Amino acid sequence: MSLLDDMKEAVQTIARSAWNKRQGQVVPDPEDLRLGNDAVEFDLATVLYADLQGSTNMVDTENWQLSAEVYKAFLHCAATIIRAEGGKITSYDGDRVMGIWVGSRQTTPAAIAALKINYAVQKIVNPALKQQYPEWGGEVKQVVGIDTSPIRAARTGVRGGNDIVWVGRAANYAAKLTDLNLAERTWITDEAFARLHDEAKFGGDPKQLMWKRYRWSKHGDRIIHGSTWHWAI
Repeated sequence: MSLLDDMKEAVQTIARSAWNKRQGQVVPDPEDLRLGNDAVEFDLATVLYADLQGSTNMVDTENWQLSAEVYKAFLHCAATIIRAEGGKITSYDGDRVMGIWVGSRQTTPAAIAALKINYAVQKIVNPALKQQYPEWGGEVKQVVGIDTSPIRAARTGVRGGNDIVWVGRAANYAAKLTDLNLAERTWITDEAFARLHDEAKFGGDPKQLMWKRYRWSKHGDRIIHGSTWHWAI
Protein backbone atom coordinates (compact mmCIF):
# COMPACT_ATOMS: atom_id res chain seq x y z
CA MET A 1 0.00 0.00 0.00
CA SER A 2 1.35 3.46 -0.93
CA LEU A 3 1.84 6.19 1.66
CA LEU A 4 -1.09 8.11 0.17
CA ASP A 5 -3.42 5.10 0.30
CA ASP A 6 -2.31 4.31 3.83
CA MET A 7 -3.21 7.80 5.06
CA LYS A 8 -6.53 7.83 3.19
CA GLU A 9 -7.52 4.53 4.75
CA ALA A 10 -6.47 5.66 8.22
CA VAL A 11 -8.46 8.90 8.02
CA GLN A 12 -11.54 7.10 6.70
CA THR A 13 -11.30 4.60 9.55
CA ILE A 14 -11.03 7.40 12.12
CA ALA A 15 -14.02 9.25 10.65
CA ARG A 16 -16.26 6.18 10.35
CA SER A 17 -15.47 4.25 13.52
CA ALA A 18 -17.75 4.50 16.55
CA TRP A 19 -16.20 5.77 19.76
CA ASN A 20 -15.66 3.52 22.74
CA LYS A 21 -16.08 5.75 25.82
CA ARG A 22 -15.62 5.06 29.50
CA GLN A 23 -15.65 7.16 32.64
CA GLY A 24 -12.23 7.92 34.12
CA GLN A 25 -11.19 8.02 37.76
CA VAL A 26 -7.44 8.58 37.28
CA VAL A 27 -5.43 10.34 34.58
CA PRO A 28 -4.53 7.66 31.99
CA ASP A 29 -1.18 6.89 30.41
CA PRO A 30 -1.05 6.37 26.62
CA GLU A 31 -0.88 2.59 27.12
CA ASP A 32 -4.27 2.71 28.86
CA LEU A 33 -5.96 3.69 25.58
CA ARG A 34 -6.20 2.02 22.19
CA LEU A 35 -5.02 3.87 19.08
CA GLY A 36 -8.51 3.52 17.63
CA ASN A 37 -11.46 5.70 18.63
CA ASP A 38 -11.11 5.02 22.34
CA ALA A 39 -11.73 7.77 24.92
CA VAL A 40 -11.67 8.24 28.67
CA GLU A 41 -14.15 10.86 29.87
CA PHE A 42 -13.91 13.09 32.94
CA ASP A 43 -16.90 15.09 34.14
CA LEU A 44 -14.48 17.68 35.46
CA ALA A 45 -10.71 18.11 35.29
CA THR A 46 -8.34 20.99 35.96
CA VAL A 47 -5.53 21.67 33.50
CA LEU A 48 -2.40 23.71 34.23
CA TYR A 49 0.02 24.90 31.56
CA ALA A 50 3.33 26.40 32.69
CA ASP A 51 5.14 28.19 29.88
CA LEU A 52 8.53 29.88 29.73
CA GLN A 53 8.07 33.43 28.47
CA GLY A 54 10.43 34.94 25.91
CA SER A 55 12.21 31.69 25.08
CA THR A 56 12.38 32.42 21.34
CA ASN A 57 14.29 35.64 21.94
CA MET A 58 16.51 33.85 24.46
CA VAL A 59 17.68 31.19 22.01
CA ASP A 60 18.29 33.91 19.41
CA THR A 61 20.50 35.99 21.71
CA GLU A 62 22.08 33.67 24.29
CA ASN A 63 24.46 30.73 24.00
CA TRP A 64 22.83 27.33 23.78
CA GLN A 65 24.21 26.12 27.11
CA LEU A 66 22.55 28.92 29.05
CA SER A 67 19.29 28.44 27.14
CA ALA A 68 19.34 24.71 27.85
CA GLU A 69 20.00 25.34 31.54
CA VAL A 70 17.07 27.78 31.72
CA TYR A 71 14.78 25.17 30.12
CA LYS A 72 16.00 22.40 32.40
CA ALA A 73 15.84 24.44 35.60
CA PHE A 74 12.38 25.84 34.89
CA LEU A 75 10.83 22.56 33.77
CA HIS A 76 12.40 20.63 36.65
CA CYS A 77 10.93 23.01 39.22
CA ALA A 78 7.53 23.25 37.52
CA ALA A 79 7.18 19.49 37.11
CA THR A 80 8.34 18.79 40.67
CA ILE A 81 5.75 21.21 42.05
CA ILE A 82 2.94 19.82 39.88
CA ARG A 83 3.62 16.33 41.20
CA ALA A 84 4.00 17.50 44.80
CA GLU A 85 0.57 19.14 44.59
CA GLY A 86 -1.08 15.96 43.33
CA GLY A 87 -1.15 16.70 39.61
CA LYS A 88 -0.25 14.29 36.81
CA ILE A 89 2.28 15.50 34.25
CA THR A 90 0.78 14.73 30.86
CA SER A 91 3.20 16.32 28.42
CA TYR A 92 6.25 18.45 27.82
CA ASP A 93 6.18 20.67 24.75
CA GLY A 94 9.46 22.49 24.25
CA ASP A 95 9.50 25.11 26.99
CA ARG A 96 6.19 24.21 28.62
CA VAL A 97 4.72 21.50 30.78
CA MET A 98 1.09 20.41 31.17
CA GLY A 99 -0.41 18.96 34.32
CA ILE A 100 -3.90 17.64 35.09
CA TRP A 101 -5.82 17.20 38.33
CA VAL A 102 -8.96 15.08 38.68
CA GLY A 103 -11.07 14.11 41.68
CA SER A 104 -12.95 16.04 44.34
CA ARG A 105 -10.09 18.44 45.14
CA GLN A 106 -8.45 19.63 41.94
CA THR A 107 -8.62 23.37 41.23
CA THR A 108 -7.22 24.58 44.55
CA PRO A 109 -4.03 22.46 44.40
CA ALA A 110 -3.54 23.49 40.77
CA ALA A 111 -3.69 27.17 41.76
CA ILE A 112 -1.32 26.58 44.68
CA ALA A 113 1.05 24.80 42.29
CA ALA A 114 1.00 27.82 39.96
CA LEU A 115 1.82 30.21 42.81
CA LYS A 116 4.63 27.91 43.94
CA ILE A 117 6.02 27.84 40.40
CA ASN A 118 6.16 31.64 40.56
CA TYR A 119 8.08 31.36 43.83
CA ALA A 120 10.49 28.82 42.34
CA VAL A 121 11.26 31.01 39.34
CA GLN A 122 11.80 34.14 41.46
CA LYS A 123 13.56 32.62 44.45
CA ILE A 124 15.36 29.54 43.08
CA VAL A 125 15.86 29.63 39.30
CA ASN A 126 16.80 33.27 38.76
CA PRO A 127 19.17 33.58 41.76
CA ALA A 128 21.00 30.38 40.79
CA LEU A 129 21.46 31.45 37.17
CA LYS A 130 22.49 34.99 38.16
CA GLN A 131 25.11 33.54 40.48
CA GLN A 132 26.48 31.26 37.78
CA TYR A 133 26.30 33.90 35.02
CA PRO A 134 26.81 37.31 36.72
CA GLU A 135 27.27 39.00 33.34
CA TRP A 136 23.90 37.74 32.08
CA GLY A 137 21.38 40.56 31.84
CA GLY A 138 18.37 38.35 31.26
CA GLU A 139 15.61 37.13 33.56
CA VAL A 140 13.58 33.95 33.58
CA LYS A 141 9.85 34.65 33.43
CA GLN A 142 6.96 32.23 33.23
CA VAL A 143 3.22 32.36 32.66
CA VAL A 144 0.87 29.73 34.04
CA GLY A 145 -2.70 29.20 32.83
CA ILE A 146 -5.42 27.18 34.59
CA ASP A 147 -8.93 26.14 33.58
CA THR A 148 -11.49 23.58 34.73
CA SER A 149 -14.00 21.83 32.47
CA PRO A 150 -15.23 18.42 31.30
CA ILE A 151 -12.49 16.76 29.26
CA ARG A 152 -11.78 13.61 27.27
CA ALA A 153 -8.53 11.78 26.65
CA ALA A 154 -7.78 9.96 23.39
CA ARG A 155 -4.62 8.34 22.07
CA THR A 156 -3.24 9.87 18.90
CA GLY A 157 -0.29 9.34 16.58
CA VAL A 158 1.09 6.18 15.01
CA ARG A 159 2.40 2.91 16.38
CA GLY A 160 5.74 3.52 18.04
CA GLY A 161 5.16 7.28 18.23
CA ASN A 162 1.99 8.36 19.99
CA ASP A 163 0.65 10.28 22.95
CA ILE A 164 -2.61 11.43 24.52
CA VAL A 165 -4.61 14.34 23.14
CA TRP A 166 -6.86 16.11 25.64
CA VAL A 167 -10.13 17.30 24.12
CA GLY A 168 -11.98 19.94 26.10
CA ARG A 169 -12.03 23.62 26.89
CA ALA A 170 -9.69 23.39 29.89
CA ALA A 171 -6.73 22.16 27.85
CA ASN A 172 -7.17 24.87 25.22
CA TYR A 173 -7.89 27.78 27.54
CA ALA A 174 -5.11 26.92 29.99
CA ALA A 175 -2.66 26.97 27.08
CA LYS A 176 -4.07 30.19 25.60
CA LEU A 177 -3.84 31.99 28.94
CA THR A 178 -0.06 31.64 28.80
CA ASP A 179 -0.05 34.04 25.82
CA LEU A 180 -0.95 36.93 28.15
CA ASN A 181 1.95 39.29 28.78
CA LEU A 182 1.10 41.42 31.81
CA ALA A 183 2.55 41.70 35.30
CA GLU A 184 0.53 38.71 36.47
CA ARG A 185 2.35 35.38 36.30
CA THR A 186 -0.67 33.17 37.01
CA TRP A 187 -4.00 33.22 35.17
CA ILE A 188 -7.19 31.31 35.90
CA THR A 189 -10.61 31.30 34.24
CA ASP A 190 -13.64 32.49 36.18
CA GLU A 191 -15.09 28.96 36.14
CA ALA A 192 -11.97 27.62 37.82
CA PHE A 193 -11.71 30.60 40.17
CA ALA A 194 -15.22 29.89 41.47
CA ARG A 195 -14.01 26.47 42.66
CA LEU A 196 -11.02 27.77 44.63
CA HIS A 197 -10.97 27.36 48.39
CA ASP A 198 -10.14 30.47 50.39
CA GLU A 199 -6.59 29.24 51.02
CA ALA A 200 -5.84 29.74 47.32
CA LYS A 201 -7.77 33.02 47.07
CA PHE A 202 -6.46 35.02 50.01
CA GLY A 203 -2.94 35.56 51.31
CA GLY A 204 -0.81 37.83 53.44
CA ASP A 205 -1.34 39.26 56.92
CA PRO A 206 -3.94 40.65 57.10
CA LYS A 207 -5.56 38.43 54.50
CA GLN A 208 -6.20 39.98 51.11
CA LEU A 209 -7.37 38.75 47.74
CA MET A 210 -4.41 37.51 45.70
CA TRP A 211 -6.22 37.81 42.37
CA LYS A 212 -7.24 40.66 40.08
CA ARG A 213 -10.27 40.42 37.81
CA TYR A 214 -9.88 41.02 34.07
CA ARG A 215 -11.87 40.64 30.87
CA TRP A 216 -10.20 38.45 28.25
CA SER A 217 -10.78 40.52 25.11
CA LYS A 218 -9.50 37.88 22.70
CA HIS A 219 -12.08 35.39 23.96
CA GLY A 220 -15.37 37.25 24.04
CA ASP A 221 -14.56 39.32 27.13
CA ARG A 222 -14.67 36.24 29.35
CA ILE A 223 -13.88 36.91 33.00
CA ILE A 224 -10.42 35.73 34.06
CA HIS A 225 -8.32 36.35 37.16
CA GLY A 226 -4.59 37.06 37.34
CA SER A 227 -2.14 36.99 40.24
CA THR A 228 1.34 38.37 40.85
CA TRP A 229 1.60 36.50 44.17
CA HIS A 230 3.84 33.58 44.96
CA TRP A 231 3.47 30.77 47.51
CA ALA A 232 6.58 30.02 49.56
CA ILE A 233 7.91 26.49 49.30
